[in-house]
Amino acid sequence: MLEQLHNSGLKAEHCYAAGMVSVGLAFTSWLLSKRFEHAGIERADRWGIFIGEWAPTFFAMGNGLRTYEK
Repeated sequence: MLEQLHNSGLKAEHCYAAGMVSVGLAFTSWLLSKRFEHAGIERADRWGIFIGEWAPTFFAMGNGLRTYEK
């Protein structure tokens, strides 16, 4: 699968950037959910954790793609 992504033009830097963006989105979604939703801190925590779980996947994909770039 990583080889197909590499052949389609996806680079490790793209995945690393997506990982960093997802960290920022996790914090932002947590903050906005906490501030504007009336469901409480539990829902804000769930949003932050849900989006925050994407970051390790993007970083791992970046590491995998890096092997094809060498």
